[in-house]
Amino acid sequence: MSLAEIKHAIEELPEGERVALADWLWKVDQRAWDTELIQDFSPGGPGQKLLKEVDAAIDRGDFKPLE
Repeated sequence: MSLAEIKHAIEELPEGERVALADWLWKVDQRAWDTELIQDFSPGGPGQKLLKEVDAAIDRGDFKPLE
């Protein structure tokens, strides 16, 4: 099934089913985002460099606490 066919099928859904589908797609997207964040900030992930920079800034006292 092509993307165009999927879009057309979605347009044909009753409103309640479109809302349920949109909610489901949002949840799928959120799970993917959570997984990406976990991978990025796990040992060996690309976010480790940022965490080290933040830790160094904290150790130097070079930060502003959140209000």
